[in-house]
Amino acid sequence: MTSRAKSKTPNGLDFPDRPAHQPSPMTKISILLVDDDQEMGEMLVEYFRSSQIAAATERDGSDALTRLQKEHFDLVILDVMLPSLDGFEVLKCIRKSWNTPVIMLTARGDDVDSILGLELGADDYLSKPFSPRHLVARIRAVLRRLERASDTVGKSLTVGNLVLNTSSMAITISGRPVSLTGTEFRMLEVLMDSMGRPISREYLSERVLGRSLTAYDRSIDTHISNLRGKLTRSGAPTLEIRNIRGTGYVLIDTSTMAAR
Repeated sequence: MTSRAKSKTPNGLDFPDRPAHQPSPMTKISILLVDDDQEMGEMLVEYFRSSQIAAATERDGSDALTRLQKEHFDLVILDVMLPSLDGFEVLKCIRKSWNTPVIMLTARGDDVDSILGLELGADDYLSKPFSPRHLVARIRAVLRRLERASDTVGKSLTVGNLVLNTSSMAITISGRPVSLTGTEFRMLEVLMDSMGRPISREYLSERVLGRSLTAYDRSIDTHISNLRGKLTRSGAPTLEIRNIRGTGYVLIDTSTMAAR
């Protein structure tokens, strides 16, 4: 078997000379990588290029926000530890103005950072050090689930006063629009599709995050918590996402249950 040469950054990232599989022809993905590790950033940009991903880089949170005001990106990769503004502050600013999907980069084993990032509206996270191939897989998984939702034609789901339209990725409650991240939208779509039927956390992870559920991964639970809060604040008090111990989650309309 032919060996593959690798280089390694101080963070311990292993970079093969090229991806194991050459990508199929496709439109290039445009991303903004925000990380103050210049060496890692340069190596990731080179790796991304061979995966049909065009990456711009910024090393400062304030500069990243300025860049986002001027240019469109399909996705943002955002490190937590940044000069000027940290990653959490940058994420808050992004969520005030854009629905651009965001993957946070956190320290190894720092569950607090990971959960906080998800609570503030990140679509996913990855702990350092990581495999660049793993990061590319996360990028494609996030964009793939958003593409699936936007490509669905004419599908509309209604539960009580909540209406979800997959073709426009629009959600309204009593006619008023509700702002959700792409991940929250997909989570709600899956729950509404299975209204009244419990769905396992494993199934939600596969369908919504595009990856298998791993031990101690609280991503699904955090996204569910965010979604619950937004539904309640937006005026859908009869809709509940209940935790079924040992099974997963179920969306129910308590108004219809009371009427029975």
